[in-house]
Amino acid sequence: MEHDAPMVVPLQGGKLTLPSVVAFAEDNQRLVGEAAKRQFVNNVARTIFAAKRLIGRSFDDPQTRKAMESMSYRCVKGPNGDVWVDLGDRQLAIQEISAHILSEIKRAARHHFAQEINEAVITVPAYFNDRQRHATKQAAQIAGLEVLRIINEPTAAALAYGMHQGAERCVAVYDLGGGTFDVSILRVGGGAVEVLASDGDAFLGGHDFDNRIYKWLSDQIKKQHNVNVQEDLRASQRLREASENAKIRLSDDDTAKIGLPFLATLPNGESMHFETNLSRGVYESLISDLVDRTIVTFKSTIAAAGLTPDKVDEVLLVGGMTCTPIVRNSVQTVIASPPATGVHPDLAVAVGAAVQASLLDTESNAAVLLDVTPHNLGIMTVADLAETIIPKNTKVPASVRRRFVTIKDNQSQVKVVVFQGDERHIDKNEILGEFRLEGIRAARAGDVQIDVTFAISVDGMVEVTATDVETGHNQVIRISGAVGITEQDLERMIEDHQSNLPDDGLAPSPT
Repeated sequence: MEHDAPMVVPLQGGKLTLPSVVAFAEDNQRLVGEAAKRQFVNNVARTIFAAKRLIGRSFDDPQTRKAMESMSYRCVKGPNGDVWVDLGDRQLAIQEISAHILSEIKRAARHHFAQEINEAVITVPAYFNDRQRHATKQAAQIAGLEVLRIINEPTAAALAYGMHQGAERCVAVYDLGGGTFDVSILRVGGGAVEVLASDGDAFLGGHDFDNRIYKWLSDQIKKQHNVNVQEDLRASQRLREASENAKIRLSDDDTAKIGLPFLATLPNGESMHFETNLSRGVYESLISDLVDRTIVTFKSTIAAAGLTPDKVDEVLLVGGMTCTPIVRNSVQTVIASPPATGVHPDLAVAVGAAVQASLLDTESNAAVLLDVTPHNLGIMTVADLAETIIPKNTKVPASVRRRFVTIKDNQSQVKVVVFQGDERHIDKNEILGEFRLEGIRAARAGDVQIDVTFAISVDGMVEVTATDVETGHNQVIRISGAVGITEQDLERMIEDHQSNLPDDGLAPSPT
């Protein structure tokens, strides 16, 4: 904040956005952002992108494994079941990758303000679960940052537009970024931002749009030259870069010209030069089903908020993908009013985070943020059924207690399996963790009562307690430790990261 107004600190070179790309050269030099993107073609296996899709996720989760299929770098199963990146000479947790991006942002802020930066407000997709939020906080710790607050990206966007001010109204936030998609329906005004409903897709974003162009271009090359460019890592990456550039151009132009000289070698030994044109019409036909998926979620989230589209007063478009004409037009088929303007879609979330940081100042007139949990949370009961304790879209912070009884004679312990998800059977949901309450007195089935309490914080962190009603004996689990790096590993990573930060040789500039 400068002069009571939010501003985006420029990075080195003057750009306002940092690509979430980290690379490690052969000499182990670390590159972040644009520098990492520029060398991607020559260092495919050691350049990491889209880490946001993997952070805090179980390696064995089917969605995680599907996401890893599109990565050019090698992912392995970490010591605690999470995703790590194999660089060949060493392996890094996804939190360590994200920490490099945060360190680069921290460095830019330090140079701009001529002082150390040790605290941060961090935004995450509204659909991030407890483990993903905890892993994000760990990444910040590795980068030397204390997280004052984690807020959802749609909520941050509303703050960026000053939606917490003025008269009360209902606002829809449609957030389609590079890696994830979020929708939140908010009631704003009178100094408050209240989330009525939230939903999204952690595996839908700009990368998927790029992949559609990439597949189309690959098919064109196969037809024209009988070459499978996907078998050549370097050529494949050049084609992916061309796909992303074409996507960006088609936000403004009707046609994108694609030219890739010396892309590959033909069977006869000659160099292959590839040129083609991609029209906006063809591009839209390639991505129409992806856009339709977002609209289905958009409509269902409005309904989950207890509203109809005509009761939504304003819509905010957030994320670079909302510059795509078919996306904007599709949103307007649901809510006819033009989207709010005034903040660039790429910057809205960052600006909102700055507003939230300012509001946390005790001297500020703090807005009230009322968020919701994006998933059902509960435990496994008889026949492996999922019993919801905290329903999806419950306002946080929240604490809910539910009473259960033993199901067997002389049962001496209770196993509490904690899940999140919307399915009735436990196997179709995501297991967050489990623990046992032991020392239960011998009695007939149903005679011993067990209270299970779920508590979720404003940051979305979950704590579960099981209590023997008769004795008061209890057991507690904090779900954030269920999958991910241990505290011991975290301390080591912090030390390694801080000791290996590059010396940029620059003195802080005057404010």
